[in-house]
Amino acid sequence: MRKRALVVGLGIAGMSAAIGLRRAGWTPVIVERAPERRTGGYFVGLFPEGRRAAVDLGIADHLHTRNPERAVGANAWSVDRRGRRRPSLGFLDQPGEPAAVLRGDIEAALWQSTTGVEVRFGTTPVAITEGPADVQVLLEKADTGARYRESFDMVVGADGMRSSVRRIAFGPDEDHLTTWNAMICAFPLKEQVPSYEASESITIARAKRAVWVFGLADHAPTALLTYRTGNIQEQFSGSRVQRLRAVFSGMDDPVVRHVLDSLEKAPDHLFDSVHQVRMPRWSTGRVVLVGDAAWCMNLYSGMGATSSLRGGAALGAALREHPDDLAAALDAWEAGLRPFITKHQRTARLKQQMFVPSSRRAEALRSVLLGLVRRIRGRRQAAEAGGQRAQALSGTSR
Repeated sequence: MRKRALVVGLGIAGMSAAIGLRRAGWTPVIVERAPERRTGGYFVGLFPEGRRAAVDLGIADHLHTRNPERAVGANAWSVDRRGRRRPSLGFLDQPGEPAAVLRGDIEAALWQSTTGVEVRFGTTPVAITEGPADVQVLLEKADTGARYRESFDMVVGADGMRSSVRRIAFGPDEDHLTTWNAMICAFPLKEQVPSYEASESITIARAKRAVWVFGLADHAPTALLTYRTGNIQEQFSGSRVQRLRAVFSGMDDPVVRHVLDSLEKAPDHLFDSVHQVRMPRWSTGRVVLVGDAAWCMNLYSGMGATSSLRGGAALGAALREHPDDLAAALDAWEAGLRPFITKHQRTARLKQQMFVPSSRRAEALRSVLLGLVRRIRGRRQAAEAGGQRAQALSGTSR
């Protein structure tokens, strides 16, 4: 008899886990609190580990990437305090050459591969009770409030940074969320900032506040507003648009004005505080957490989608290797994955300085470092191009 697993959450981590479970011979059932599957979403960079996981999960052929063609001048610009735009390095210029996608692109590819998996919308777990041979879950329907119990062999919590599964099985959010005293607002733009090419990226990074525009090849850009604050709770009071206008007042630049004006018209946006999830262990008994529920590295790390794909694929692989020993499978899964997660949780602090400098001094240092890296890369690319031309000429002369 096939083992059954309840997967809580229909995002990247949840669908990745469900595919991994099915490949390991399990029968996953996905519950999702929302009434329907979300589409669209903001910009995501998919790093090599995530692309390998996409292959392992069998979704690589369905995954639409949107990397712009490399322009002769630059695809990325920074705007200084005098309003001057300069060629710069963008998010896609990081080591590993991340693939540019929208969150919805990854979820659409995963969704195609979950055909046949039972999905229950508008459903959430409210209690989890582990027995000697199974785990009993009390589920609630959002539309009627009706509750019912169901038995599973495992529960996978893939329900995000403020996971209900984590609260039920591991304790309150305060025990696991680390506060970074920062806020983010991400959303798709309807059109590019005037005077910029459609696929160009733009960065305006000032002390404690920054505006990013991520250009894509065949889609309107997405925008990110991020800022540091000492009072997280206050940021959620009142109008979000008015709060952001107040935070970014004084940054009188056409890019900032366009992004803020676009926010008022955006049909959907993400506005949230920045945290990381730190846990000594990601499983207890028959309950395991994956993705942001287990290790949220936050937006600054750039590794959220990559780690969610890798986590789901690795979980399936561990269950295949230990088909009759769930505890051994979860131990092996965590031992293999944790060094990768720990590394990128740590580097996220440095990346935060690149996204939103903590001071004027950090802002200046960031500018110098990016300029230095860009010059080094330029010289390397010129040398490689020269070598290729010389090789071509020598081949012609023969």
